[in-house]
Amino acid sequence: MSQYTTEELIQYAYGETSAEKSQAIEKALETDWNLKEKLGALKESMQQLDTVITSPREQSVMAILNYAKRTSVVEQP
Repeated sequence: MSQYTTEELIQYAYGETSAEKSQAIEKALETDWNLKEKLGALKESMQQLDTVITSPREQSVMAILNYAKRTSVVEQP
């Protein structure tokens, strides 16, 4: 069983761990299949996050703009 947390594996996957920690994780990955599977699942999730739509729906934007227009203290022309 591995002593690495999910947070540490995420840091490793994004290349944000020190060289020493990266080497230690890589060594653990050679023998710990559970750790390898966990890292694989994290990497798959990272790829899926790249495909998520990040813009709001037009309906949401219009609702916000209409609310702002109704509650505005500035006189509308």
